[in-house]
Amino acid sequence: MTTATLRYLTLACAGSALACLLVACGDGSDDAAGKPAAGPIVFAPEGEILNAYDPQDGFKKQSVICCNEDESDPDVPAINGQTCFDPTQRGRFVAADDYTQPNPPPHWSIFQLDGTQVGELDYRKLGELRPTFQGGVGNADPVGCAFLSDGRLITSDIGNNQSGPTNGQVILWFTPITDSTPRYCKLDITVGTAGGLYVDEQNRVYVASTRGASGIYRYSNLPTSDSAAGGCGGRDEKGSPLADAVVKERFIPGDSNIATPTSVTGSRHGTFYVSSVLNGVIAEYGADGAFIRRVLQPPAGERFGMTPFSTGSPFNVTTDRAGTLYYADLGLVLGPGGIGPGRRLGTVRRLRFADGVPQPPETIDSGLRFPDGVGIFE
Repeated sequence: MTTATLRYLTLACAGSALACLLVACGDGSDDAAGKPAAGPIVFAPEGEILNAYDPQDGFKKQSVICCNEDESDPDVPAINGQTCFDPTQRGRFVAADDYTQPNPPPHWSIFQLDGTQVGELDYRKLGELRPTFQGGVGNADPVGCAFLSDGRLITSDIGNNQSGPTNGQVILWFTPITDSTPRYCKLDITVGTAGGLYVDEQNRVYVASTRGASGIYRYSNLPTSDSAAGGCGGRDEKGSPLADAVVKERFIPGDSNIATPTSVTGSRHGTFYVSSVLNGVIAEYGADGAFIRRVLQPPAGERFGMTPFSTGSPFNVTTDRAGTLYYADLGLVLGPGGIGPGRRLGTVRRLRFADGVPQPPETIDSGLRFPDGVGIFE
């Protein structure tokens, strides 16, 4: 990510990041000892750094991949967006990596997590995923990722983020994703500012779209290979494989609750949580896509302005197996240059439920620069 890029919603990033001098950093070596964590580990990038938190130990923090905010170190990835873990390969994860964007182009990197306790985690880079992008590298920011149950990977990139054609992409990558030339098929190349991804138990794919006909789109009847016989017989303007039989539907239209939908995740009850960053809302929708309630919204009387909403600006959401909801909060404010993240006002938070009732959000970490994703390793 570059501070000049108005990521996803043309939000200006302001301020410089401090080097992560006060937390442990992984160095890319192979092994890290430790006992298994008692619960989920929360992963959340901020300003090109990938942080990990242990909710069972006072949110103990480790910067697992750091510190390359200025993208000057070719050996250190620059992480942003969602972090997703492969259900078929323990500890393998994928995240957006835009080191030296635009040359070479941004991409997704594949990693192996070593160690099991926050404070003792390390990583190895296994490979990269580089598709073609619509309209050139300038609008090629990678953002989302999600795994299907069989290890196939879904990614999203935003496309134009303010004006022009809606050309965000949703891409299916075939196993093994660590091949030297990984195979893929584009499911969609027309998403309006594509955001976070989610995959349900039926391997249906959901993506948030902020611009144009906004909302949550759902894809089914996915290709089985990158060939015409496998449902990928089309080609885009770059000559890249494009699905020709996938089923796309606007599952949840944008409405007054989710004015700016940026991500979606599922609950353990079969419902969906959708984040809307500008109005500070996380809304719950039923299995049929119908609105149920807001589980997060700014307190009555709060107005958007020079300070962030006290409950944050939820940009990306995910849940753990226990049903706890986690979200990355950009800390948006209204400044001289318009709406954008305040200087180190971002947070990572969790929202728990008691008898189905959402409780006040708890802050996992604060003082962050552009926290734009969250992921769970269980």
